[in-house]
Amino acid sequence: MIRSFSALARSRRNSVKPPGPSGSAGGAYASIEELVALEAIAHDFSFLRKSPVSRQLSGRHESRMRGRGLTFEELREYFPGDDVRTIDWRVTARTGKPFVRVYDEEKDRPALILVDQRLNMFFGSRRSMKSVAAAEAAALCAWRILNLGDRVGGFVFNDARVDELRPHRSREAVIAFAAAIATQNGELSATSQQERTVGQLDRVLSMASTIARHDHLVIVVSDFDGYSTSTRDMLLRLTATNDVIAILVYDPFLLQLPQSGEIVASGGSSQAELAFGRAPVRSGISEFARTRGRELLAWQQDMGLPMLPISAAEEVAPQLRRLLGQLAWRGRRR
Repeated sequence: MIRSFSALARSRRNSVKPPGPSGSAGGAYASIEELVALEAIAHDFSFLRKSPVSRQLSGRHESRMRGRGLTFEELREYFPGDDVRTIDWRVTARTGKPFVRVYDEEKDRPALILVDQRLNMFFGSRRSMKSVAAAEAAALCAWRILNLGDRVGGFVFNDARVDELRPHRSREAVIAFAAAIATQNGELSATSQQERTVGQLDRVLSMASTIARHDHLVIVVSDFDGYSTSTRDMLLRLTATNDVIAILVYDPFLLQLPQSGEIVASGGSSQAELAFGRAPVRSGISEFARTRGRELLAWQQDMGLPMLPISAAEEVAPQLRRLLGQLAWRGRRR
């Protein structure tokens, strides 16, 4: 049974076309210069539905975050870290559980961007590798967040390490973030012997949760290879007190397999040769890819987690604008 496609699949005969002209090295890698240059096109999209700020004492924008503002929003159960001054003692006494009064608040929104550069991202059939598409999506998000006046940082991770960059409101901080992405991106190789680190995505989500305790924007850019019920639970906890968006990077090759040829899928020290001329092989791969995609996209309805599918075979910026424009944000679930 196929569980994942890790690393670059080396093509045999006509099975896979080389990545197209995107990024350095023909779409295989993203340089820091290219990620910094994306600043020029990081506009005309928004992560949350906002209303114009009209109050006299306000921040840069009115967000869907909750805090100690002027307009009552709702009652909800107390979360560790909530201001005890917001506890509604009458409701608490009546229900036997601590409840807090939640208000709209106009304030800055710190952002964390989690960027997957594991070996499973080093795959691409045309235009670029998934790792490059993820790098571009993360850079576009970072530049846009900075342009909106918010602090931005994040985690860049591969199978061996995690680079953490705390949120700051400066162009230098975004450039440092882009440099960390480009460095890990450049370390990817089809001949890498690095073994997959099981649970690396969960580890990064756990690290992010120690910083984003509440009122953060958290953007996860990944193909979600190796996800589990633990991954889902961690995302659900993050969405309870933060605004979370998942960017699902995929390559359409697995959904449109050729009728002939072979491919060697490599995952560190392990390899497997797949013959597309055999119908059971094609149907098995396609069914795996479609089932996995349906499960991930179902998170949007099950958890209220926006799941934005980004194809590595197309330009990233237009896809991001279109998907965020279609996003009917209703606020995070409590």
